Amino acid sequence: MIRLVYHFDIINIKELDVSKVIQVVVYKSVSDPEKLAAYAVLARPAMEKAGAKFIARGVPFAVKEDGEAVRTIVIEWESMEAAENGYNSPDYQNALKALDNGAKRAFMYLEAD
Repeated sequence: MIRLVYHFDIINIKELDVSKVIQVVVYKSVSDPEKLAAYAVLARPAMEKAGAKFIARGVPFAVKEDGEAVRTIVIEWESMEAAENGYNSPDYQNALKALDNGAKRAFMYLEAD
């Protein structure tokens, strides 16, 4: 079973009983490629330091139905708490400062089987 968990719906992360979490990040738009490049240099190491395992990243080579060929990142975490700790870590927050609204993204979390 896969259950979508929206970031803004999470009230108490520790109450979530999931063994592994898949994080999907979809880029809706990029307004400043230079800021995105600066962010990318900092973001991946920050997330890996926090326990992220990068599964896939890039622009899809194929899409179906109403899909869009936009930059997409898929990351595995040991738990939702680990994902939140990674997002809130000082290193990742520095990466977000470098991005400085240079892109609009959607973060989604799925429970992995």
